[in-house]
Amino acid sequence: MSVAVITIAHLLSVTVITYHLSMNRWKPDARGRLAQAAMELYGERGFEQTTVAGIAERAGLTERTFFRHFADKREVLFEGAAFLQERLVEGVAAAPAGAAPIEVMAAALRSIAPIFAERRAFARERRAVIAANPDLQERELIKLAALATSAAEALRDRGVGQPDASLAAEAGIAVFRIGFDRWVTALDDGPELGDVMDELFGSLRAVTAAAGAPSSTTVRSLGDAARVSLQATRADE
Repeated sequence: MSVAVITIAHLLSVTVITYHLSMNRWKPDARGRLAQAAMELYGERGFEQTTVAGIAERAGLTERTFFRHFADKREVLFEGAAFLQERLVEGVAAAPAGAAPIEVMAAALRSIAPIFAERRAFARERRAVIAANPDLQERELIKLAALATSAAEALRDRGVGQPDASLAAEAGIAVFRIGFDRWVTALDDGPELGDVMDELFGSLRAVTAAAGAPSSTTVRSLGDAARVSLQATRADE
């Protein structure tokens, strides 16, 4: 009996299984297989040169199956954005009562750090794909802006007024952006994302303490970093 080998991708782990062709209607983890195939092709051919047809073929599935799981080929890179946004809002809501807005952001971002555990290798691959495509860079900035907007709304729900809510949210997302870049480019045995962000929040506290109090200009400039640091980093690359 003929035998075929397929690769099943689940998050970052890859398992190769062998099964008989008589079982070829069994398509386990189609979403994971499509995501793995897409990332492989983005690395080999580039994002623009990769087609949905090519992704489906590499995964051993159909284009119709691809569109059941992803709206388009960009969604392979951004599919977790809504989940991350929800978890951040939950983290803001769960922060200790009476905490200062920036400390609420620190606690909330620390709470989402475990989402990225064991995903540093995937994050590096994703970062390389985005770095090579201006449209994807813009999409990444939109994602960060959406995170800041959601965090600001969650802060207002806690009773934080304006402009404090927006300023704290923007500064927090700046810390997340800078921390994520540091974490991705670090060695595999380097500090975890939560530890990197804790260190950066410490730097933020030191900067504002040196000024006597966190002025609107200081915090706003940190928020601006969330929007422009990605572009600057990509340009240098």
